[in-house]
Amino acid sequence: MKELPKSYDFKEVEEKWYRFWEEKGYFRPRLDPRKPKFSVVIPPPNVTGSLHIGHALNNTIQDILVRYKRMDGYDTLWVPGTDHAGIATQNVVERELAREGKTRHDLGREAFLKRVWEWKERFGNRIIEQLKRLGASCDWSRLRFTMDEGLSRAVREVFVRLWEEGLIYRGDYIINWCPRCHTALADIEVEHRPTPGKLWYIRYPLAEGQGEVVVATTRPETMLGDTAVAVHPEDERYRDLVGRKVRLPLLGREIPVIADPAVDPEFGTGAVKVTPAHDFADFEMAERHGLPRVKIMDEDGKMTPEAGPYAGLERFEARKRVVADLEAQGFLARVEDYEVMLGHCYRCDCVVEPLLSKQWFVRTKPLAQPATAAVENGFIRLVPENWNNLYFDWMHRIRDWCISRQIWWGHRIPAWTCEDCGKTSVAREDLEVCPECGSRRIRQEEDVLDTWFSSALWPFSTLGWPEKTEDLRAFYPTSVLVTSFDILFFWVARMIMMGIHFMGNIPFRTVYIHALVRDEKGQKMSKSRGNVIDPVVMIEKYGADALRFTLAALAAQGRDIKLSEARIEGYKHFVNKIWNAIRFVLLNLKDFRPRELPLEELPLVSRWILSRLSYTVERVRDRLEAYEFDQAALAIYHFFWHEFCDWYIEAAKLYLRGEEARKATQEVLLRVAEASLRLLHPFMPFVTEELWQALPHEGESIMLAPYPRAEEFPRDPEAEEKMSFLMEIVVALRNIRADYNLHPTREIPAVVLSEKKAWRDLLQAEAPLVKLLARLSELEVREAGRPEAAASVVLSEAEVFVPLSGLVDIAQELSRLYKEKEKTEKELSRVETRLKNPQFLAKAPSEVVEKEKARARELQEKLQRIQENIRRFEALKS
Repeated sequence: MKELPKSYDFKEVEEKWYRFWEEKGYFRPRLDPRKPKFSVVIPPPNVTGSLHIGHALNNTIQDILVRYKRMDGYDTLWVPGTDHAGIATQNVVERELAREGKTRHDLGREAFLKRVWEWKERFGNRIIEQLKRLGASCDWSRLRFTMDEGLSRAVREVFVRLWEEGLIYRGDYIINWCPRCHTALADIEVEHRPTPGKLWYIRYPLAEGQGEVVVATTRPETMLGDTAVAVHPEDERYRDLVGRKVRLPLLGREIPVIADPAVDPEFGTGAVKVTPAHDFADFEMAERHGLPRVKIMDEDGKMTPEAGPYAGLERFEARKRVVADLEAQGFLARVEDYEVMLGHCYRCDCVVEPLLSKQWFVRTKPLAQPATAAVENGFIRLVPENWNNLYFDWMHRIRDWCISRQIWWGHRIPAWTCEDCGKTSVAREDLEVCPECGSRRIRQEEDVLDTWFSSALWPFSTLGWPEKTEDLRAFYPTSVLVTSFDILFFWVARMIMMGIHFMGNIPFRTVYIHALVRDEKGQKMSKSRGNVIDPVVMIEKYGADALRFTLAALAAQGRDIKLSEARIEGYKHFVNKIWNAIRFVLLNLKDFRPRELPLEELPLVSRWILSRLSYTVERVRDRLEAYEFDQAALAIYHFFWHEFCDWYIEAAKLYLRGEEARKATQEVLLRVAEASLRLLHPFMPFVTEELWQALPHEGESIMLAPYPRAEEFPRDPEAEEKMSFLMEIVVALRNIRADYNLHPTREIPAVVLSEKKAWRDLLQAEAPLVKLLARLSELEVREAGRPEAAASVVLSEAEVFVPLSGLVDIAQELSRLYKEKEKTEKELSRVETRLKNPQFLAKAPSEVVEKEKARARELQEKLQRIQENIRRFEALKS
C-alpha cells in the first residue's frame, strides 16, 4: 500500500496529472453512439486577455459540469477557443506601434494585419495555458479561433445568406460612434452612466412676427444641425405654432415647428430641438416628417463646414463657444443643473457620439421573434429564471444591429463595389471582376464585421458548420452555456437568433448565468481600488483545487460573490483535511484484503456513515442538476469534514483495534474514502486524482471512474436516528468541557438520564463509542437521579451531567472569571468612549472606525460568555 507524504505539494501534483490526462486523451469525446451526449462551448476569451477571477469562476463551473457528466457516463465535449477581439486587439498593437513612433497607416493594411497576426502568435495563447493550470478539461485538439480558416468560412457563408435573404443591408443610419476608436458601436457596446451635466434653455425666435420658442437641450453644440423644433400634438401651449417657422440661433437658418407624439411634454419646456444626424429619436422623427439631415460633426469629433463659424473645433470646445455666443447674442434663456445618462465606449471609455453614417446592418426583428419564442416556450431555460424578463424586454425593443466596424483587424466584409456601374456585390469567394458589368475596377469594402458577429455563430461554427460534420450531428444543440449576465445581449441572444436561423434548432438547452465576483466588501474589483484578486497568483499560493472549491462554494444563484483571499486560504485547509484523512485511511489499510460487507454485522457508526454518504451523493447530484453549485459543494464539505472526519474516522479508531471489527471497518473506510474522492473530483480534480491513485481502485483515472450513485450505499434511517442521539450526547459533553474549562485531553465522568428504555439500552450498547468520542473515564446511564454538584445540559430525550467534584476548584475558577470580567469591562469602556467621541468619528479613517466597532461587538460577546460562566459556577456553590 502506497504511503503518502505528510503534506500535500500541489505544484508537483497539478502539473503531473494534467500532463497525464492530456497525454492519455481523456478530454476528447469517444463518439460512442451508445452514450448520451453532453457538450459545452467555452465563452471564448479575448486573445488580448489573461485569466481574471471572472474567467476562473466561469470555467470552474463549466469544468465541474463536464467532469461530472463525463464520470456519469456521458460522451462529453468541451470546445475551447479564443476570440479575435477586433477593437481591443487592434488597440494593443497600435499602442505597440506608437511606442515605435508609427501608426497603422504608416504600415498599410496588409503589413499591419501581418503585425497583428504575429502578436497573436506570440501572446494569444497565454490564457489557454492559464486555463490548463485551473484544470479545465477542454478538448484542446479542437481549439478554435474566431478568425481561423473554418470559422472565417462560416462567417462569410452567414453574411452571404443573410444578404441574399434581405436581412443585411447598407444604409445611412444614426449609429453610436467612438471618436477615439474610430468605429461604430452597437447599442449594447455603449455604457451609460449618470453624469452631472447642464440643461441649457435656448430661444428660437419666430421667423415672422413677434415671439419665440424656448427649447431645452443637454448638447447645445448639436443645435447647429437642427432641422426642426418639435412639440407634442396635444400640447395646448404650442398648438398655434405648429406649421410656422423659427430662425435657428447663431446660423439664422429657418426651420419648421412640427408636432410629433414622441415628444415628452414634461421635458424642459415641452418643445425640443430636432437634430436628425446626431440623435436617435430625432433621426426617427425626421424619417416620419421628411426632414433633411445636417451633419455638423465628423468622425474625429470635430465640427464640419456645416457648423459655419465653428467648423474645425473639437466638439467640447465647440460647446463652450456656442454657449458663450448664445449668451452674448441674447439667445440663452437660462441654465439648470441636470443629470445626464452619458454614453461611453466600452473599450476606451471615450464619450460616444450619435452620428449619421453609412453602415452595414442586420435586420433583427425577423431573427428576434423565434429567439424570443424559444425562451417563452421553454425550449431554452435561463437559470436563474429572473433573467427572463430582462431578456424579453430587450428582445421586444431590439433595433437593427450595426455590424460594420471601421478598423482593420477582423473579418473584412465580403462586399465589392464596382467603380464603373456602381453595383455592390456580395460573394462567398473573393471577386476579381464585377459580376454585373465585368469591370475589373472593383473595390472591396474597407470595414470589418463586429466581433460579436463571428461570436454569434460559435455553437455551430466550432463544430464544423457549414459542413455536415460528425461533431455537428453528435453535439448540436449543445447542452448548456455558462456565461455572465453582462453578455446576455451582446452574445447569448445573438447566438440564439443565429442558431435557430441557420441550424433550425436552438444552440443550447440551458443558459446558466453566474453572478459577478466582487471583493469581500461587495465592491467591484478594479486596479484603481487595489482590490483585484488575481486567480493565477491564488493558484500559485494555494493551488487550483482550493481556488476552484472556493468559487463553487460561493456561487449561489442570483447573488454576487464576495471573495477574499482568506476564503481561498480557508478552503486550502479543506484540501489538507482531505489529504490527511486519506492518509489515515491508507495507514490503516496495510493488512487490508477486499471482502464482502455483511451489513448486519457492521457496527452502528459504520451503517450510519454509509447511509449519510448515500444521502450526500443524492444531494450533490440533485444540486448539480439544478445548477446550485454552492449547495453541492457545501453538501460534500459538510459530509467529508463534519461527518466522515470529525465523527467516523474518530469512531473507527475504536473498531480498528479488534481483528474482525478491523476488517469490516477497513472496508467501510475504503469505500467511503474512495467514493468521497469521486464525489469531490469535479470540484477538486488534482488532489482527488493523486489520492485516488494511492487507494486500491479500478481503472486508469478517477476522471473516468463512475460518479457515485446514492443506491450504491445502503440507506439506514434507524442508524441515522440512533447516531443522531449519540452525537447529541457527545456534543453536550464537549460543550460542558469547554464551558467549565476542563482540559480537552482529560478524561471525565458522565451521567446520562433518560426516561426511555430504548435510549438507555442504546447508550449501554454504545458506551465504548461514546466514551471514546467524549473522552470519558466512565459513563453511567440511569432512568432518574440527578448527581450533586454537576454541570448539566438538558436535551429533548436525555439530560447529561458531568460531576465536577475533583475536576474544578469552584472558588479558584470564580476568582479567575471575576478578574477576566473586570479586565474585559475596562477594555470595553475604553473602546466605547472612543466611539462616542465626535472628533474621533469625524477624523479617523472609516476602516479604523469600523475596526473599533467590530472590537466593541467582540468584547460585548466575550463579556456575555464570562457572565454566563460566572452564573454557572455560582449555581454550583449553592
